[in-house]
Amino acid sequence: MRVNGLSRFAGTGALVSSRTTIAALLMALSVSACASSKKLDTFDLSGASPSVSSPKKQGRQILIAAPSALKALDGENVVVRSGPNSIAFLKGAQWADRLPNIVQSRFVQAFESTGRLGGVGRPGEGLAIDYQVISDIRSFNINVSGGNAAVVEIAVKILNDKNGTVRSSRIFRSTSPVGGPANGQGNASYIAALDRAFDSVTSDIVKWTLSVI
Repeated sequence: MRVNGLSRFAGTGALVSSRTTIAALLMALSVSACASSKKLDTFDLSGASPSVSSPKKQGRQILIAAPSALKALDGENVVVRSGPNSIAFLKGAQWADRLPNIVQSRFVQAFESTGRLGGVGRPGEGLAIDYQVISDIRSFNINVSGGNAAVVEIAVKILNDKNGTVRSSRIFRSTSPVGGPANGQGNASYIAALDRAFDSVTSDIVKWTLSVI
């Protein structure tokens, strides 16, 4: 019985030691994972409020289609371009959603803020649409070749939803200088420049669209 008792005691000690080792290993892995993970700064775009003088469009309703974009721009990464054929992503930064989703939402807000339309909506919202605003994000990046500047270029078509014909099309482009990380703002300075360029493009798109429809 004594030998058995010693045997039981030894087995229990081994079990306790094993559990302690596993717990220590899990804690070490947890600390390592926390140390290796880096928190990303998450950014959004502000909504433009264009000042327009065109008359109200008598209940006319428009649909803002989801913008198209190449894969590099169709995500949450902030694009940095260092040459004609070279791109990277802004370190430690991301958009709050896929960039086309943000652009679409801000377009809707900008058109609504004018008070000139009977309705503004996205696909699936059940509006009796008169025109569709179809856009393609061509550039939405920080250009670091030859100086830091935000570049936003968006192509837009106005489609008559009644007969399927394109009423008009145009490419909108705006640039804005970046203050640079030296001013202590870090990634925020790059996003602020992109926001200014996008605000300018959005205002131009809204004014042009209202003049076309």
